[in-house]
Amino acid sequence: MMDAVATDSSSTPSDEAKPRRARRTRMTGAERRAQLLEIGRTLFAAKGFEGTSVEEIAAKAGVSKPVVYEHFGGKEGLYAVVVDREMRRLLDMVTSSLTAGHPRELCEQAAFALLDYIEEYTDGFRILVRDSPIPQSTGSFASLISDIATQVEDILGREFKSRGFDPKLAPLYAQALVGMVALTGQWWLDVRRPKKAEVAAHLVNLAWHGLDGLEAKPHLIGRRKS
Repeated sequence: MMDAVATDSSSTPSDEAKPRRARRTRMTGAERRAQLLEIGRTLFAAKGFEGTSVEEIAAKAGVSKPVVYEHFGGKEGLYAVVVDREMRRLLDMVTSSLTAGHPRELCEQAAFALLDYIEEYTDGFRILVRDSPIPQSTGSFASLISDIATQVEDILGREFKSRGFDPKLAPLYAQALVGMVALTGQWWLDVRRPKKAEVAAHLVNLAWHGLDGLEAKPHLIGRRKS
């Protein structure tokens, strides 16, 4: 009897020997915010603002809807932060790329910066090129392009002055050049052909040789004059 009792006792693991359940590490507020931003970014890129719901964002994060409201005040607030982050990232990439001394190489660097962003941050670019549904949004793709054009404007202004052209026209040409690259980038986003370096080369070819043969006072050849 004693042996039987001993055997039963030894077959039951003690509390110390029982395997403990692995506790889930709770995210900090900053980590949760970063997680929600990344999930929102992915969903907004795939479905757009209207097609994305707070319920879906919360479900993907494994949290309740109030957590999303706590961090961003709702879907609109999350969207505005996502857009603001992407705009800053693209502007920083373009601005930091302009390091060369020769104007043609500067054009190449600007083209590459935009194409690099499209390639590396595709979801972000898809969000930026959509019209913002939030009137109070921190910006739009058009305003971002305008900011980038301002960076190029200074470069063109110096080039115009050295060639005897009116530097006051530099803003117009800067908008035209940056707009050309941006629209081509939207097209390349889907086709991804030809390769990035070849796209950049052709963009700069059109921009540079167009500038190279620029008329100081362009004239219209059609009948319409105003």
